[in-house]
Amino acid sequence: MDIKKYIFLLLTTLALAACAGNGENNRTQTLTVTIEPLRYFTEAIAGDKFQVVSIVPKGGNPETYDPTPQQLVDLARSKAYLRIGHIGFEQAWIERLQANTPQLPFYDMSQGVDLIHEIHPHAHTQGNHDGVEPHIWNSIPNAHIISANICKALSEIDPDNQEYYRHRLDSMQRVIDRTEREMQRYLSNADPSFLIYHPALSYFARDYSLQQISIEEGGKEPSPTHLQELMNLCRQKQVRVVFVQQEFDQRNAEVIAQQLHLKIVPINPLTYDWAKEMIHIAQSLSKNEQ
Repeated sequence: MDIKKYIFLLLTTLALAACAGNGENNRTQTLTVTIEPLRYFTEAIAGDKFQVVSIVPKGGNPETYDPTPQQLVDLARSKAYLRIGHIGFEQAWIERLQANTPQLPFYDMSQGVDLIHEIHPHAHTQGNHDGVEPHIWNSIPNAHIISANICKALSEIDPDNQEYYRHRLDSMQRVIDRTEREMQRYLSNADPSFLIYHPALSYFARDYSLQQISIEEGGKEPSPTHLQELMNLCRQKQVRVVFVQQEFDQRNAEVIAQQLHLKIVPINPLTYDWAKEMIHIAQSLSKNEQ
């Protein structure tokens, strides 16, 4: 047996045995989610009924992240696992996690989302193995769906508090609506196209009829030929902003920005501060703010 799989099975077995031996305790029960934005939505609806932890930590890359042994132990003690849907970490690990924690319910928060399946030129996704663009949370309509899915899952897990979760969902939906109203103030006069290293804003671009141009080529560093094509396209589309993310190399973005005099804007689509980040992205595209 592969040593990594052996360690995984051993840790999971030990964790299940520990849980069975300890029984219920008085501590707040835990929900596990994949990424920080999903923790934001889940905490907003779970309130004080659950502690929520994300497997991919702040600053981690969910396309390539592997869980630590301690995280595998902690997962077995969770009340449920809420996955975002199609991100790289989940594609690589979910089947193993489900097989080795059979008592743990798994919920897919992408249920009901109008998923982007086709890979368009200059908008290739990385890390997903099912042809789905995975960054569903960077979208106002999707945020409403994700929140409703969380409420439904929590109501199944803890039916005695269903009304509590419904009330908190209503509050979360109002927060999402306020976020969009603030975004619309900036997007009413926004650049129609933008450049980004890793194409994390596909759903955002679709929502507002914008064009996302990705520096990545098939999930890899761009070739010199592709870089030249990108610069030609950016000139044609009169791109003025290039978004960069801390998880990815910024050198090619800096080269293009220098050549075309683009504004480099750091963004963090994986932040817990979802509403603030969505407004920041919209503001960065506003011609009134440049």
